[in-house]
Amino acid sequence: MTSILVGTLGGSWAVIPEVYAFLAPERLPLYRHHPRAEELAALRARHALSAPDEIWVCTTQGDKTRAGVDALLDWHGRLAAPPALRIWQASGSDQLASESECEHMRELIARVCLRAGEAAAGGQAVLSLAGGRKTMSADLQWAGSLLGCEALVHVVGCEPLPIQLTRELTVATMLGPLPPDVVGAVVPLVVGRGRRSELLDVDVDGRGPVTAARFPITLPATREPLPWPPPTDAWLCRELQRREREGSQLLGNFLSSLAETERHENWRSLYRLPPRVIARLRETTLGPALCDWLDALPKADLHRHVGGCLSLAEQRAVGRAIWDALTPGERDRATDHVAELLRSSHWPDDWPTSLKQDGGLRAHRAAALLVAACDRQLAANLYGVSEPRVALKARHRLGFAAYERPGELSGSALLGHPAALAAYAHAIVRGAVTEGLAYVELRGSPQKYGDALIFLRAFRAALVDAAASLPAERQPRFRFTIIADRRDRESIDGVVALAVAAKEALPHFIAGLDLAGDEGTTRPEEIAPSFTRAFEVCLPVTIHAGEGEKADAIWQAAYHLHADRIGHGLTLGEHQQLATRFRDRGICLELCPTSNREVVGFHDPVVPESAGLPEYPLAALWAQGLPLTLCTDNPGIARTTLSGEFLAAARMSPAGLRVWDALAMIKQGFVHAFLPSDEKERLLKRADAAVYRSVLDRFDAA
Repeated sequence: MTSILVGTLGGSWAVIPEVYAFLAPERLPLYRHHPRAEELAALRARHALSAPDEIWVCTTQGDKTRAGVDALLDWHGRLAAPPALRIWQASGSDQLASESECEHMRELIARVCLRAGEAAAGGQAVLSLAGGRKTMSADLQWAGSLLGCEALVHVVGCEPLPIQLTRELTVATMLGPLPPDVVGAVVPLVVGRGRRSELLDVDVDGRGPVTAARFPITLPATREPLPWPPPTDAWLCRELQRREREGSQLLGNFLSSLAETERHENWRSLYRLPPRVIARLRETTLGPALCDWLDALPKADLHRHVGGCLSLAEQRAVGRAIWDALTPGERDRATDHVAELLRSSHWPDDWPTSLKQDGGLRAHRAAALLVAACDRQLAANLYGVSEPRVALKARHRLGFAAYERPGELSGSALLGHPAALAAYAHAIVRGAVTEGLAYVELRGSPQKYGDALIFLRAFRAALVDAAASLPAERQPRFRFTIIADRRDRESIDGVVALAVAAKEALPHFIAGLDLAGDEGTTRPEEIAPSFTRAFEVCLPVTIHAGEGEKADAIWQAAYHLHADRIGHGLTLGEHQQLATRFRDRGICLELCPTSNREVVGFHDPVVPESAGLPEYPLAALWAQGLPLTLCTDNPGIARTTLSGEFLAAARMSPAGLRVWDALAMIKQGFVHAFLPSDEKERLLKRADAAVYRSVLDRFDAA
């Protein structure tokens, strides 16, 4: 990063030291005895101005100017730690007494300001309006207002100026503190700043944005004034004036061109951003450096299983809550049942089944393991046994059960006990807030947790209580999707009836109906009659399909079960006609990169065991214009977050994931939420405003 002071020069060369001393008081203490020294320091701090690394000067070639340049070079040569001094002289100019001379100087000033803004590269370009003829100062101010600058600085003084600053002015005078009786006559001011015009970043006639590469100017060697002739090709000033005249039309053309090239609409507010910021969003690849920013964005997770969303530490906390609620006898019996596991480092493959033996009490036994087992035992037997977590369904001896293993002491193992609800809900709310989730659709099988309706009412109340201490604007909105298991064909009628009843009893909490489980066990056409009641009451439907099966499974889900969304849908790209139908009907895919890698198997550059596996299909599906959003699936099992899923998607996509596309995918999560339209619109508007503020703070560096 470089800080550059740009100024113009006529006969009064001292204006350069006067402005430089204001910006670099430690290097040049000209104002040490100034009666308003504290105010000057506060002014610098308020505008965060730093000492210049370079001084760039635009001037003419007249005799009077030549004397000023000689004095400036003399002064610069005597500084203890001088900044680089670069001087351009408009060739053949003198008093700027003709229109052509003024136009030549204006072009020089504009090109120098343009190059300074780019050369600063995150530093500062400060423009001095003191010095030279009034036309030069006006040209500098005009260039700064269009091309951007950190500050516009001027120097004012009383009239008449002390003789020490006029007839008796010497180079030595400007090398140290000015006398107390003189210094007060000079007052540096910050009169504003320049913000690069969005018109400069619009493509005009295929020539692209206004850049120093398009309007070049040679950089002089330090202390060697460089004559600069008028350009023989394109003039920057004329280009700037043209863009000012045609501003509205240019911006309209830019937005039209953007709309024509997009397959997915982004947040409405982002189209109000300056074109340079939009370009930055479209060019920047999402990566770990943006993780904190991504966390802070409002997001929606549409596919988060309640049984797989807790970390091991959170599972332990829920287990402790259950354990504390047990009687001494219940604790003893639970401990006796799992005693052999507690004594062993490696548990047998069927240990989850053993917790359900002899009539249940599964929650008691799960709590005993969570409370009494050491971290090493739990980590080894929940996670370690399934490492490496790549293509588990095909590669691991346990198949899909290996993927589920980290959740065996969560979900239905705990939620059947009333004491689990408060701790479980607090963990879910805390996780959602940490991840920046404004909306979450949890999904699960409440029929496995006892009386399903009683559980759903209690669970909703626990979530409300857990979020109650948060400010209203930070409280995540939770809804619940009820899962039917296609592996248990006989239970599906009852689960659909439960979903319909639950929607009627808890209309603001129940989101919809899901069908999950191994896709190969039951075809959707066989299940369709069971879904009739859900269709009759217009219950939203999402179906797990196309995760490990061919696109035919997705076709079945879409046409026989009338899916509004598809969980995963990874193979949809294999069926072009179906993909087109999904795009046209707006059926959204819920992609979960980490769990997709773990279950099905896709290449992930940070996981060596994934080498040689297929590329993740996100980019291809997105390029086809398919509605899709990223979700966590089972964040506790996959040890991920929603931000982590966006970073994983970027990593697993060969060309990466641009920030602009990631923002559009985040919007898709809100657009396809199972919410009434009025609630969805309010949520979208709040999120839109927050996204706009966040993008400006992070990406509008001009």
